[in-house]
This record gives sequence, structure tokens and C-alpha cells, in this order.
Amino acid sequence: MSADVTIIGAGLGGLTLARVLHVHGIPAAVYEAESSPRARAQGGMLDVHDYNGQVAIEAAALTEEFRAIVLEGRQQMRVLDRDGTVLLDEADDGTGGRPEVMRAELRRVLLDSLPDGTVRWGRKVTGARALGGGRHEVGFADGGTLATSLLVGADGAWSRVRPLLTAAAPRYTGTTFVETYLFDADTRHPGAAKAVGGGSMMAPARDGQIFAHRETGGTLHAYVALRRPRGWFEAVDFTDARAATARIAAEFDGWAPELTALITESDTAPVPRPHHALPTGHRWDRAPGVTLVGDAAHLAAPNGEGANLALLDGAELGEAIAAHPDDIETALEVYEQAMFPRSAAANAEGEQLNESLFGDARHLVEIFQQNP
Repeated sequence: MSADVTIIGAGLGGLTLARVLHVHGIPAAVYEAESSPRARAQGGMLDVHDYNGQVAIEAAALTEEFRAIVLEGRQQMRVLDRDGTVLLDEADDGTGGRPEVMRAELRRVLLDSLPDGTVRWGRKVTGARALGGGRHEVGFADGGTLATSLLVGADGAWSRVRPLLTAAAPRYTGTTFVETYLFDADTRHPGAAKAVGGGSMMAPARDGQIFAHRETGGTLHAYVALRRPRGWFEAVDFTDARAATARIAAEFDGWAPELTALITESDTAPVPRPHHALPTGHRWDRAPGVTLVGDAAHLAAPNGEGANLALLDGAELGEAIAAHPDDIETALEVYEQAMFPRSAAANAEGEQLNESLFGDARHLVEIFQQNP
């Protein structure tokens, strides 16, 4: 292969791409702004779907390693009304197609599968520019630069590579999650633990929603969603954990105490996570020597598909490059023409789901029952 492959970002999409290329004997270099694999928490649980994420895991020849990190029983799903009434309680019978894993563990599996030195830590990208002939120069915060004949932006929502292809930028969706954690929940937070059950729980309503996952070690990881302008959250002093907790909890006045306990009994300070998205159906004209995967390409509000799409993007791009090692433009064309409609369809469905989550809980149950 004549092209050198430079991947910006060591998230799931970028690492899957590097792994699939490695499986096919093609070297790649991954540049990551974080200083080490443990520089920050990697988020909570992921349900990895059999029609996209697991397809990527298989392409990466990591199915056995993936199965070893699956959290058994976590596919249980419950829907509760705001008064605590259980409207839906689906058990995990082990036959579902969406096993749950911790994101950090999946990232570790991918990192461990790569040759030493593949990921270059502490290399924050500040920008990139076209040099002509399909080559690009990448600039780093330490003042260094590199030139490459194939540049892949796997650098997330605020991608520094994306401007080479499109002027589109993420916009606030109007919704923010407030993240909380309850530790040793069965002992210390029994009401919340019972409400969440053994897997995931969601309690939707028009004025807000609360949902949570049971992670390892009896931890409940909760997301409290509110549709408010950015200014509303900016007026909340999140540096004062007690005051911020009280302010968020006040928006759920009258809800069942076992649900609001996921806010008021948090063992960590509440953290706001505003949602941003690129336009649904975002795409670009083919430009030589550069492309995007994952959130850099099709950022959407959380819809259960983001990580899975990133995994599949990385795998399919890697396989396209391996199939056309001496014709990179054909490889990029093949990848993008499959990725564009796939991500557009997933994000459109996700928008409909998010609308349902800000609605009547019984209506959401009907949707789940119609689409098992």
C-alpha cells in the first residue's frame, strides 16, 4: 500500500479502523490528545448491536475478547411512569442482540489488540490543511506537524479534520443530560436500586426524563434529561454540588421518591452534558485523501446508535482500504457511499425516539412493544 494512514482520535471508531487495518497487514498511526489511556473516564455502558457494532467487532477479529467483557443480565429494560408505576419490565433472557459492555473495557480491548506505538498519546491536533494531490498537513499543539497521504478524522464532535470537508458545525439540540452516580446502590440506595432493576430503566415525561443503567459493582449511572435553553443551565452553579442538585431535583417535583433519589442521593456532583448534533443527513463532496468516521462525520443526540455507528464506520473504512490498497480514492468513495445513508437513517430514527422520550410513558411502551 502506497498511502500512509493517519488517524486523529483514539476513540472507538479510530481504534477499530486501526485494528481492522492491522488485521489486513496495513500499518496506521493514531494521534490522540489525551495523555494516556486512563487520562479521563470513558463513559458508561454501551449496548453493542448485532447488526452494526458486533459486525465491526467480528471484522476486527475480537469477538472472543468482546464476549469476555459482556455484563450478563444487563439487557433487562424497564419503563416506569413518573409515579413509579412499572409499565414495562423485559427480562434479559440471554438471547437478545444488544449485550452491554463498559465503554472503557471495549476501548481497552481495542487498544490491547494494536501493536505497541500505534497510538501516539498527548498529541493534540490544532488544525489541518490541504497540501494538494490528496496530501494534508496536520498541526499539533506542541508546534509539531506531519504530512500524510490519507487523513482520517475520528476526533469526535469538535473535529479539527472536519473543516477540510464541510463547513457544518454541531449545534445545541435544546436538551441537556445531567449525569449522576449512586455507588453500592443495593445497600446504600435501595429505593433507587429497586426502581432501576438489573439493567436499564427509563422514566419519560413531557417536562423531563430520568434514565439509569446498572453498571459493575452495584453502581447506578443516571442521566437526567431536561429540555432547556443553554442559558438555563448556565445559570445553575454546578460548582456548588448541593445547590445544583437541588435546582435540578426541583424540576422533578412530584415524581416518585425512588426516581428523584437518582438525583438527590447522587454520590458525585451533578455534571451537565449538553447535546449537540450535526444536521441529519450531513454529507460532503468527495475530497482526495481525507474522510471522517463516527461523531466527526454524523454527530447526533444520544440515540443508542452513536458508538455502534462509529465501530462500523471504522471497520468498513478499514475493509474498503484493504480491498483497494492501491486506489485510496475508490476506497473512500466505497466507504462514504455506504456510511452516508446508514447514518442519516439511524439519526432520523433517533430523533423520533428522542421525541417519544419527551412524551407519555405509556405511548413509549407501545412503541417498544410494536418494535421489539
